[in-house]
Amino acid sequence: MLMKSPVDSLSPKTSVDPQTSEEELVKLAQQGEEVAVREIIRRLNPRLFRIARGILDNSAEAEEIVQETYLVAFTRIEEFRGDSKLSTWITKIALNAAKMRLRKRHPTQEYDSVSEQLHQTASVIAFPSASQRSPESEHGVTQFREWVESAVSELPSNLRIVFVLREAEGMAIADIAADLGITVMTVKTRLFRARRHLKKLFESHIQGGFENVYPFDGARCAHMADSVVELLADVFRTTRSE
Repeated sequence: MLMKSPVDSLSPKTSVDPQTSEEELVKLAQQGEEVAVREIIRRLNPRLFRIARGILDNSAEAEEIVQETYLVAFTRIEEFRGDSKLSTWITKIALNAAKMRLRKRHPTQEYDSVSEQLHQTASVIAFPSASQRSPESEHGVTQFREWVESAVSELPSNLRIVFVLREAEGMAIADIAADLGITVMTVKTRLFRARRHLKKLFESHIQGGFENVYPFDGARCAHMADSVVELLADVFRTTRSE
């Protein structure tokens, strides 16, 4: 079902900023306002990419899932009634999309299900401050982040997604349980197993944290917004011609 809106294409009629409330952004997105769509994408890109990357094995597939998630969400935005936060609603779409992709590759493997069936189609320690870093230091941090990402990627997907949501995204355990449709005890158990596994690798190396794992910002974030807006416009144009 496509967006039921007073307008039949995305339109730049108003302005938003980082202080614009989620409620207002939803209203504007439901009216087809492009600036609201872009602001929602900007706010949710890091979380959705980390979620997708936490489940899938490579960044390219994770980006595909993020884009697919936005297309589903914004073509069904009229279904959002505000019973939960927008970020929760879209997060569940991303989780379902990523898990559906994984099931297609491994149909006999079990994965946690998300209770709300929205997708019908397609302690944290900071890294050293970026300020006052020498080029050598910056290179070292980049290498370390790549090493951390590689280690996290080796975790089984059911441990990796819980670990990434907790350590990289900073989500509360209860929220992770709700989003994944599992119990709080299961979340705690998987976090313990993930940390125990990583501890063996990090004991002699770790001097940073995980909030920079699987970053998704800057040019990548802007490119995602451009791609989603362009694809949504194509959807609306196709709908008008039918």
